[in-house]
Amino acid sequence: MNDKPSLVIDEGRYSRMDLIAWWDQSKLTAAKVMVVGVGALGNEVVKNLVLMGVGTIYVIDFDRIETSNLNKSVLFRQSDCGKYKVDVAVQAACDLNPDTRVIPLKADVTTDIGLGLFRDVDVVIGCLDNREARLWVNRMCWRVSTPWVDGGIQEINGVVKVFVPPHGACYECAMTENDYRLINLRYSCPLLKRDDILAGKVPTSPTISSIIAGIQTQEALKLIHGLPVNDGAAFVFNGVVNSAYSTKFPFREDCLSHETYEEPLATELTAQSNTLGDLFSIAAAQLDSTELRLLLDRDLVVRLTCHNCQTEQSLKKCRQKLAMSDAICHQCKEVMKPELIHEITSASDLLPEKLCDLGIPNHDILQVRSNNKTAYFLLAENVANN
Repeated sequence: MNDKPSLVIDEGRYSRMDLIAWWDQSKLTAAKVMVVGVGALGNEVVKNLVLMGVGTIYVIDFDRIETSNLNKSVLFRQSDCGKYKVDVAVQAACDLNPDTRVIPLKADVTTDIGLGLFRDVDVVIGCLDNREARLWVNRMCWRVSTPWVDGGIQEINGVVKVFVPPHGACYECAMTENDYRLINLRYSCPLLKRDDILAGKVPTSPTISSIIAGIQTQEALKLIHGLPVNDGAAFVFNGVVNSAYSTKFPFREDCLSHETYEEPLATELTAQSNTLGDLFSIAAAQLDSTELRLLLDRDLVVRLTCHNCQTEQSLKKCRQKLAMSDAICHQCKEVMKPELIHEITSASDLLPEKLCDLGIPNHDILQVRSNNKTAYFLLAENVANN
């Protein structure tokens, strides 16, 4: 009888996946992926990316964990209720695989994430629950030619959409008049966000979260490896009868999302430390002009006016961050009307203002125009926030 212990060979964490003919672990190690939303879908997507050994994952969400999240969120526990989703998800992800760098960003993707981060990553995976955020992610990805994978679930059905800019159909190409109407429902007549419009919750099961997130991650895996994907199309899964089909979206020539930025000029400016005047100083040299306009991606509210009692309130706030409750007149309790601006000129009295106070996030890409030229400027990352 042989009493010698059997030899155990440690094949390594990724050795079995390396047996896949086209698999290149070095590409995954070098990859950067942005995951927007860390609810039911986001939990599964982050888990999958970490297990595959993706090098860097940015996880974006601003919500806290509720008890109702626990039945379909593999990274959350009962003791996590009340904590921020990104913090808990990142800690759990790091426990699953310490090889992966997972970065939590407590942020709203529509207001707090600079275009530079969209440019830095290899792929964006959207795990969102509303059309407005999806439309924003779509437009940002198109500007910097970053592919993105959208996912949606309801009950035990789901859909995955893959978009690869700058060619082909995009998310907005497939939007209908009803989609735009539903987005507008989030805002009141004065264009201010309603406070309770998202009170309703979409019912889903943990099984469909796993299925759709698995397909999303697999599409991202193919994009990272340079494998072909069915872009500008949707994969639709019906869990009731276990059937699936793909449908191609029509390409719209007049689609507002089809704007692609030129390569930006990297600067040492940060949104937190530098002013609009600092930006215009650099832009003046680049564009050989002092008559400049900064085009704002996010409408800036500069004044609230009550047409009932003529009360005025000056402020500087991104429209998406201003709710109806913030615009109630202190005098007569009516909702005040906002005055919005979409661009700022070099003659403005806002030149001394810091860029962050004008609704511009960290690491953004800014578009500045003169009479006949356009230039793009990349803000540096704020080291203190990393």
